[in-house]
Amino acid sequence: MKLIFHWIVSTIAILIAAYLIPNVEVDTFVTALILAVVLGALNMLVKPILLLLTFPITIITLGLFTIVINAALVWLAQLVVPGFTIQNFGWAILFALVLSIINLVFRQMNRSDDKPSFRVNN
Repeated sequence: MKLIFHWIVSTIAILIAAYLIPNVEVDTFVTALILAVVLGALNMLVKPILLLLTFPITIITLGLFTIVINAALVWLAQLVVPGFTIQNFGWAILFALVLSIINLVFRQMNRSDDKPSFRVNN
C-alpha cells in the first residue's frame, strides 16, 4: 500500500513540476504514471552506480553534482517515456530540482502523520 501511495505522490509531483516549468510537457496522467515508474527504476538501479562513479566530483562540489545526476536521469527518462518532453538539459536540471522539492514536501507531510505523539500526563 505504501508503494502505491508513493507512486501516486510521485505522479502528482511530476504533474505539478511539469505545470510549473514552461518547457516540460507531460501529455497525460498515464504518461506521468509511467514516468514515475521509470524515474523510480532509474533512481534505484542507475543512480547508485552514477553516484559511485562521480564520487570525487560530488565531494569537490559539496554534493551539488547530484543535481546534475538527477537531471541526467530525467533526461534519460525522456528518451524512454513517450509523451514526456523536455526542451533542453537546463530545463531538465530545473525539472529535477522542482520535482525533488515537491517530493520532499509531500514526504514531510506524510512523515508528520506517521509519527506517534507521546504525551506525559501530569
